Amino acid sequence: MAAAQRHLVAKALSELAHERLLRPDPLDDPPSDDRGADPGTADGRSPWRTWSLRTPGAAPHDDHSRAPGTAEYRYRARVLPLEHWDVDAASVVRTVDGAPADLDVQELVVELAPWLGVPDALLHTYLEELAATLAGAAWKLHHRRVDARVLARADLQTVERSMTEGHPGFLANNGRIGFGLDDAARYAPEAGRPARLVWVAARRDRAVLALGAGVDEDGLLDGQLGPEVRAVFAQRLRDLGCDPAGYVLLPLHPWQWDAKVAVTFAPDLARRDLVLLGRGPDRYVPQQSIRTFFDVDRPERHYVKTALAVQNMGFVRGLSPAYMAGTPAVNDWVADVVAGDPELAGSGFGVLRELAAVGYTGDAYHRSARPGPRSAHQRMVAALWRESPVPRLADGERTMTMAALLHRDHEGRSLVGALVEGSGLGAREWLERYLRAYVRPLVHCLLVHDLAFMPHGENVLVVLRGDVVERVLVKDIGEEVAVFGDRPLPDGVERVRVADDPGVRLLSLFTDVVDGVLRHLVAVLDRDGLLPAEESWRVLAEVLDAHRRDHPAAHERFDVFTPTFAHSCLNRLQLRNTLQMVDLADQVSSLLMAGELDNPVAPHDPRRRTGTSASGPAAGGAP
Repeated sequence: MAAAQRHLVAKALSELAHERLLRPDPLDDPPSDDRGADPGTADGRSPWRTWSLRTPGAAPHDDHSRAPGTAEYRYRARVLPLEHWDVDAASVVRTVDGAPADLDVQELVVELAPWLGVPDALLHTYLEELAATLAGAAWKLHHRRVDARVLARADLQTVERSMTEGHPGFLANNGRIGFGLDDAARYAPEAGRPARLVWVAARRDRAVLALGAGVDEDGLLDGQLGPEVRAVFAQRLRDLGCDPAGYVLLPLHPWQWDAKVAVTFAPDLARRDLVLLGRGPDRYVPQQSIRTFFDVDRPERHYVKTALAVQNMGFVRGLSPAYMAGTPAVNDWVADVVAGDPELAGSGFGVLRELAAVGYTGDAYHRSARPGPRSAHQRMVAALWRESPVPRLADGERTMTMAALLHRDHEGRSLVGALVEGSGLGAREWLERYLRAYVRPLVHCLLVHDLAFMPHGENVLVVLRGDVVERVLVKDIGEEVAVFGDRPLPDGVERVRVADDPGVRLLSLFTDVVDGVLRHLVAVLDRDGLLPAEESWRVLAEVLDAHRRDHPAAHERFDVFTPTFAHSCLNRLQLRNTLQMVDLADQVSSLLMAGELDNPVAPHDPRRRTGTSASGPAAGGAP
């Protein structure tokens, strides 16, 4: 646990300073070499300095429990572009009222509470999510000790279950409130234990079944269950006096059946509006997103995404039947846009379609629904099927979660470093190829087709050949894409339209890609001595400029080299409301900004050759 505490405290000091919730004081001047030069400037890397953060004191509690004293944290850190605090976790030391004290991320949050703005009513829920994140991190540090050099060449599911960090920005990213110890051992992604899905039948006139282009119900179920299993399920319905033709089949997470559906929907089961059929034959393993499963017995079969009434990272992870009704249509439209664009098709960029979805609506929770957001009870019995990447791979290709590019093993070795080493390329060329495969298609979709994805590490699969990223596949389309502006959209797709604002549109690049993914990757490359941060941002600038030269009209309204962009903050969202960070129906209005960030590619714009440099925040404790 001590190692997990140290890691998460260092991450908190880094990410909360990045979001300008903390402003540590430097305790020394930038170091210089024997010639008096700043070594951070001399070799193109930022210098290490010693920093101090003093927390506010607190008065004793009314119940005479111990109140936090004045704590001080001292540590070594570098401030890279985008105000990224690269904190040396081994250097972090804590004192309370001058006495040495253990590192404890829950205590850190309590000490910082006056600055963090967590509502009193939600503080304990947030602390619970931190405790669960710590427990998961400690388990992974003990059990997941795969050398990064081995993992770099491992299969998709070995990599998936070996990820240890979770979201690189969020602190409480592994809450899973609702899972007990046995549940985590069975269903946590890092445990990697196969499970068989529970199947129920839902009365057809009280359910939603949506099918994408080229998909029919019989073909879907024959392909995912097989005719023999379908026949067994049909006979079980007949044995109960039910007509199989009057029901649709629906897969459930085993935990969801046991903990929720069997009790919360007992009246529906008694009426036989829902009928338990039993477990399917195939073994599935949970993915990083917890509620999505991959078929390990038949990897070519679809992923299954299930509803899961577990609180994790700002949301209860349910699925709305109403939302499921339009999901295949959204996916069809996006897939058609991608397939119909010569540049995207030529780059190998692709999406994994959510091609069928199902949900049950015959319960009292739907009948008593009021206007406004759907309750957790209305999102408990639904599922969707998403294409597997396996049939999309050519000979010599392999795939892994893009989150792996930020992974470090138990010895601190980076997986991306192992890929660069194995590729035979220099780090600069390796990065350029990755950015051409990942960033360029996203920019093309955004500026040419008004289409934005949510392309964080867990939502993207990188396809490699010879340890080099050749192309990417994006997933989680139905809930995450947005279309800007007034371009015509088919029926059923209108829900993804958002008002067009140039600044907001570019945030899907700057916040989700540049700040959310590349900031962390650049820090890994810099820390490992593979490529200085400024050089990495120069490579990105070259990739963006190449797209601008190829598609000048698409860039007329949108300046990807703008000197600054709005600093959209993720932890601030979770700290404000750990139960529901954003309104999924209107995510833009939920964003929290903390001023502007210097755009790290602006100084490298070939058309400007000038620009502001990234700089750290001013010193002085709290903002």
